[in-house]
Amino acid sequence: MRDVDVLVIGSGAGGLTAALACARAGKKVVVCEQHYMPGGWCHSFPLGGYQYSPGVHYIGDLGPGGHMRQIYEGLGLSKHLTWLELNPDGYDHVLIGNDFRFDIPKGYDTFVQRLVDRWPAEAAGIHAYMDTLKSVAEELQANMGRNRKRDVLTMPFRLPNLARWGLRPLSHLQDKYLKDPYLKAVLTIQAGDHGLPASRAPIALHASVMRHYFEGGWYPKGGAQAIPKAYMRELKRYDAEVLLETEVSRILVDDSGSRPRATGVVLGDGTEIRAGAVISNADPELTFRTMLGLDHVSSKTRKKLDKTKWSLSNLSLFGAVDMDLEALGYDSGNYWYNRTPDIEKSYSVAENGDAMSAAEYEGLFVTFTSLKDRTKVKGGVHTFEAFNLITPEVFKQYAGSFGNRPEDYAEMKKRVLDAMLVTTEHILPGVSDNLAFAEIGTPATNRYYVRSIDGNMYGSEKSRWQVGPWAFQVRTDVDSLFLCGSSTLGHGVAGATISGLVAAAKALKVPMSSLMNETDGHTECWPADDISAWPEKARKRAMDASKKTPRVVNG
Repeated sequence: MRDVDVLVIGSGAGGLTAALACARAGKKVVVCEQHYMPGGWCHSFPLGGYQYSPGVHYIGDLGPGGHMRQIYEGLGLSKHLTWLELNPDGYDHVLIGNDFRFDIPKGYDTFVQRLVDRWPAEAAGIHAYMDTLKSVAEELQANMGRNRKRDVLTMPFRLPNLARWGLRPLSHLQDKYLKDPYLKAVLTIQAGDHGLPASRAPIALHASVMRHYFEGGWYPKGGAQAIPKAYMRELKRYDAEVLLETEVSRILVDDSGSRPRATGVVLGDGTEIRAGAVISNADPELTFRTMLGLDHVSSKTRKKLDKTKWSLSNLSLFGAVDMDLEALGYDSGNYWYNRTPDIEKSYSVAENGDAMSAAEYEGLFVTFTSLKDRTKVKGGVHTFEAFNLITPEVFKQYAGSFGNRPEDYAEMKKRVLDAMLVTTEHILPGVSDNLAFAEIGTPATNRYYVRSIDGNMYGSEKSRWQVGPWAFQVRTDVDSLFLCGSSTLGHGVAGATISGLVAAAKALKVPMSSLMNETDGHTECWPADDISAWPEKARKRAMDASKKTPRVVNG
């Protein structure tokens, strides 16, 4: 048994942020991570001789004054990170069918003007729609951290746009101001970043995602793994420990007082670690039901767990293609494809499981990771990642079978690969004939590696009564036990990171601002598509990586 000030369960973006913030405050910190590498959804992994990053495809708010930039600088992480800015003229490319394309540019005003130029007859509606989303997002940002239900009573006075529009479905706002189905599709397709269709996505949710990228998108040089590596370097600086391949089996609780209090954890091997505070980055279902035990939580929390819906998951294709993508006109931006302007259908197919029998998917997100980071090209071969939404329900049968999958699992993956490639052909014609490597990941894969419930992507589903004051709160029923991660204040890297800061502040009973005081505010950013602007050493490495390696043909 050993004593620490703060024990963090899980090393995702939220857990690492909470750990670093507490360590910087002078606390003795230990992080327990069940995987053999840190990072949660932010990790990268080698496969087939290439590197892939399943959960980080771009991060926003990293420009001057951006919230994420302030956090990374404030925690001392920026000196370990270099950010590659995605194509500012189209950090997201929207492809509908084979004939429609719209590039979403950096800059709110530029984006609005491009929409107006494409649909001049809808100029008034476009301005009204976008201005509403922007105002809701700005009020939401200003309200960050005030998720108590009593704050709802004062919202109409403090946050009029958020109060009026925030919980209404996105489709309501679109139907009020927009007519053209392709215009609606362009303004809906980024819903893949939160996992809900326009008919069920709260306006506040979609507005916050769009606002996060208004000033463009960035990718970490070195892939997603660069983010946890930066945290690990800073944690080491403050003598914090990160224990990998270390399962937490139970959260210890003292029930002798008026309220239960977390006092530490028991590891999978029986080792006890006592802690003044426990911060869990695990899904609330695992935290409360598995590690804590429902006897220690209120009936209200038990009912909430029983009613909670978890987000959609994804089918993943990790591929490598022997094609000169740059010469073909591809760039660092993400490619969002939908077969028709009916984005809603993609979600209905995903939710009812029909995608599992489809020969081609309604929609697909494809990102060419080696165009985001040119040093990752390998002998002229480019890597890409493609994702299709799917309900995790159809994969529950494979729970616990990692390493000994049933025979039908391999057959299912082959069907998924075929459908993925057929759909990817709409984005990159010729991909199937030039494939150098391909592997499929499923919700069962996610479940094993990141321990998300049923392999979900975004924690709790971000529907109307599961966000804001109705999400899982950072402070729990149990004293000294706190939550962070995608089921609390927000999802994705940004939402989880902010939740980690809030959890640390509550655990230490200090203002969040006091946890960030780094004086070195420099953030290194390079243009992903213009390696001539890179420092010489990095430029040479990128140029060498792109050189074609002759194939050796046996016989």
